Amino acid sequence: MTSQHFRSCNLCEAMCGIVVEYDQNTILSIKGDKDDPFSRGHICPKATALQDIYEDPDRLKHPVRRTADGWEEISWEEAFDDVEHNLKRIQEAYGSDSVGVYLGNPNVHNLGSILYTGPFVRSLRTRNRFSASSVDQYPHHFAAYFMFGHQLLLPIPDIDRTRFMLILGANPLASNGSLMTAPDVENRLKAIQKRGGKVIVVDPRRTRTAQLADQHHFIRPGSDALLLAALIHTIFAEGLDNLGRLADFTDGVEQLREIVAPFTPETVTAPTGIPAEDIIQLARNFAAAESAVCYGRVGVSTQEFGGLCNWLINALNIITGNLDCPGGAMFTLPAVDVVGFTSLIGSTGSYGRWKSRVRGLPEFMGELPVAVLGEELTTPGEGQIKAMVTIAGNPVLSTPNGAQVDEGLAGLEYMVAIDIYINETTRHANIILPPTTGLETEHYDLVFHVLAVRNTTKYAGALMPPSDGAMHDWQILQELRQRMQKGTRFEGRQDFFSRFSPSQLIDLAVRYGPYGNWGTPAMIGEGIRLRDLKDNPHGIDLGPLVPVLPQRLTTDNGKINLAPQIFREDVARLIVQMEESRTASANGFDLALIGRRHVRSNNSWMHNSERLTKGKNRCTLLIHSDDAAARNLTDGETVVVQSRVGCLEVEVEITDNIMPGVVSLPHGYGHDRDGVQLTVARQKPGVSINDLTDDQKIDVLTGNAAFSGVMVKVSTKN
Repeated sequence: MTSQHFRSCNLCEAMCGIVVEYDQNTILSIKGDKDDPFSRGHICPKATALQDIYEDPDRLKHPVRRTADGWEEISWEEAFDDVEHNLKRIQEAYGSDSVGVYLGNPNVHNLGSILYTGPFVRSLRTRNRFSASSVDQYPHHFAAYFMFGHQLLLPIPDIDRTRFMLILGANPLASNGSLMTAPDVENRLKAIQKRGGKVIVVDPRRTRTAQLADQHHFIRPGSDALLLAALIHTIFAEGLDNLGRLADFTDGVEQLREIVAPFTPETVTAPTGIPAEDIIQLARNFAAAESAVCYGRVGVSTQEFGGLCNWLINALNIITGNLDCPGGAMFTLPAVDVVGFTSLIGSTGSYGRWKSRVRGLPEFMGELPVAVLGEELTTPGEGQIKAMVTIAGNPVLSTPNGAQVDEGLAGLEYMVAIDIYINETTRHANIILPPTTGLETEHYDLVFHVLAVRNTTKYAGALMPPSDGAMHDWQILQELRQRMQKGTRFEGRQDFFSRFSPSQLIDLAVRYGPYGNWGTPAMIGEGIRLRDLKDNPHGIDLGPLVPVLPQRLTTDNGKINLAPQIFREDVARLIVQMEESRTASANGFDLALIGRRHVRSNNSWMHNSERLTKGKNRCTLLIHSDDAAARNLTDGETVVVQSRVGCLEVEVEITDNIMPGVVSLPHGYGHDRDGVQLTVARQKPGVSINDLTDDQKIDVLTGNAAFSGVMVKVSTKN
């Protein structure tokens, strides 16, 4: 008998509602849920991969141990004993920091992981903590922390009401929105145009989003901060600034005016590649719009000036009065109020509490920049990482200079992975602990409701029962935490995470949240409880984003800090860039490398789904026709791409949809390494862009990896 199950797809940030039709334990179809008030029936091709992952014969369902003869299945008790013994043995011999931990991006998409990983990581007592955040969104959090006082108080574009949207370094038609949870984003962008508004895209590549836009401007990789500074300069110079109600709780306007004074449109034209008259007109149009929002994403974060970019994006929205108002950049008020809860306990963020051993880069958000992982693994001496714990992460493919990380993992004394696959990273593990995944777990988007363009809430229970003997991620993390705490002063300590299941924690959080009835007056009826979420499987619409400032600010003086000292001091680097050419380079390294994303991919997990990888080869090097002609390249031939740290061979794809002087590779490929057990992915292995990206190339302000703009040279294969 056919039944239906409603939930949100958790394979990217969009929170698209889905309808899963099934018969007992057999999935019949996955379709968009037309009754979901947020996604309105939209899904992208990735949603079907929920079934592919659940049914994947390569997916591990029981613990395995690596031996000289291959992988062998072992019991959970044996696996836990092995992990406990070896992690404690290594820490006793070398110190707490000898164990490193890396968290991949799937953790924030899974309720059990996001709730229970923190307590486990703290039980390791190590400072060598890393995650995918520092190859992705560190600069966003950095700007939020120093400007608004909280690392999670992130401005979200009010895309559904804006009349002018300026998009830098983002391709939401491929990403479905990122740090802007916006399902059905294509129709949301078209709706801006239908109501008489404009969409402007600035990107080194003419992406699908750029093709939809009213205007597209090519920009040289890594020069976005110069453009933003020139836009702000123009707005100040022409008297177009108007903070409106923000003026009452904003400090630093005059300091910002002084900072941007040198960045005239004329002086930034050469390094950005954008004519001065276009910059001036863009600034005027932004300031004159009834409502406007500037939104930047991966392209502006993963570059040498990612921190300055995100600071200046916020500043542009602020000085035009487009922060915390309808149609501008707003803040969410979700049913589980993560920002509110953490503000109450004073957990608003951290910076510089410790530094990395080799390069001395500062901690941020309780982590070190993952760009130092390779050197911390391979550099001998006191404090060297001797053991690693990876949780749903594949740093060999996702972090800069992946070959160095690969080498470092191979030389470890011990490694444990909490993962469902034997991939490029976990093949080095001694023990792999596979959790249930996707349709076998209950789901609540704890993180992405905080980043959504509309306030909604939705919960789904598990659809499929776990396979015999399987464990959920939160159960694995709980067991490891308890074992690591044995013999310490924390042994037997009871807290929320040890006493309650994920659904019980969500129930408590919703009841105490802004729409609950415990602690604060309910905003909706008698207040929302988990029971109400279960009774509304399509989700509950809580309305559009609403102004929340200055109440949500957690800065020392309760005001927006428009010109934090740490950003002001970093502007000196930007002035140097303005005075130098970013495209010229010695030794033939004359092309700037950027990444790209496809709607059928998000991370390396997606590459083991046959229906998502079918079709033509997508792991190609995009190059402009002029650059191809200068090198006598023909479309489809194999070329050699070389950077400071590596060299690879890849098929070239000639196109005029990329800026001259720029080439592009997608991320997440490189599945041909020995020992990888991903049957589908190995049929189309591709190459890893992170065998070219440089671990020494970072945004020195935030520590984030600077993937965008790595200089390479391209030549024919001999």
